Amino acid sequence: MKKTISIIGGGAAAISLAAFLDKEKFAVTIFEKKKALGRKFLVAGKGGFNLTHSEAIESLIGRYTPSAFLEKELLQFTNTDLRAWLNSIGIPTYVGSSKRVFPEEGIKPITVLKAIQSVLIEKGVKIEYNKTWTGWDADNRLLFADGESVEADYQIFALGGGSWKVTGSDGAWLPTFVRKGINTIPFQASNCAYNIVWQSDFILRYAGAPLKNIAISCLNKKKKGEVVITSFGLEGNAIYALSPEIRLELKKEQKATILMDLKPALSQAEVLAKLKKHRSKKITEILKVELRLSAAQIGLLKTYLTKEAFLDIDTLALNIKNFPLDIVDSTDLDQAISTVGGVALAEVDKDFQLNRVANNYCIGEMLDWDAPTGGYLLQACFSMGFGLARHLNAK
Repeated sequence: MKKTISIIGGGAAAISLAAFLDKEKFAVTIFEKKKALGRKFLVAGKGGFNLTHSEAIESLIGRYTPSAFLEKELLQFTNTDLRAWLNSIGIPTYVGSSKRVFPEEGIKPITVLKAIQSVLIEKGVKIEYNKTWTGWDADNRLLFADGESVEADYQIFALGGGSWKVTGSDGAWLPTFVRKGINTIPFQASNCAYNIVWQSDFILRYAGAPLKNIAISCLNKKKKGEVVITSFGLEGNAIYALSPEIRLELKKEQKATILMDLKPALSQAEVLAKLKKHRSKKITEILKVELRLSAAQIGLLKTYLTKEAFLDIDTLALNIKNFPLDIVDSTDLDQAISTVGGVALAEVDKDFQLNRVANNYCIGEMLDWDAPTGGYLLQACFSMGFGLARHLNAK
């Protein structure tokens, strides 16, 4: 007789787990609180559907915080493995100029989701919708809001993090785990907009302007990319990747100072040399023509430096390479792309089983790990799903 597996949640981690479980060994049911699977999966695809990143697996592992936590799973099911599997189910991919991996042109997120759902159908996975999990009973059976209780040989939680409530990823399950005696960490925003109190004359002029081909550093980490200036502060890949460092500084100092390199292709000495070479020209003209800084970049320098500092080429060169800005807060939790917090990593073993509840497992964003945007979040969820399926299939 087949053993039973109940999966609570219908996001990327849940559906990948179900796709890789052995249908000859297990009768699998997914319990999803919404009317459809993969709601956050679909929303994530609206801004450019990064399925994974193409960098070498050793480098990819280092993008995660903490990196050691997911190393085994990422090595078992790499970014190359994910692309090969997607191709096998009719979703060919390509590597973009950013080295991110996308479905081939014309393939929408819903098409990817339907391809995975076809695998689930072939595997005989049962899906129950509008099923909100409310906790365990005295015998660790699953309880649902409609009054039903369900017993399974293995119970897998893939309940998501605390952002994008409209998709069902609302973190409402956290108190239930606390009552069970499981150590949890309050959710915090990650990969999100960060609040900078701009000078009014600057933001009136440059709100919505991009800052391209820059680098931003915080503590000991530096990230090249681009950001967008907003009335709230900054958002974009160059600052998303610094989320762990920014959170650390905000907690410690109540602010996080970032340093913006407006011309990462040149050293400070090279910037200074260009400024000195064209002394006969106006400083603004040199910045625009010789250094090719954008109007918003020049606006930053003009607004935040004194007139004396702006006209002093040594000081100006220093600020072009190390322009300081203070972050005072992050955006609301629900507006974040992802979150950290949830079930403490010490509460699960190497195969994601809860130490306090036998045969109960947690995977996906509900665990306390972090990763930047660019395909890393989805890769981790697929790798965890594959890893847990491999573990259960071997039982």
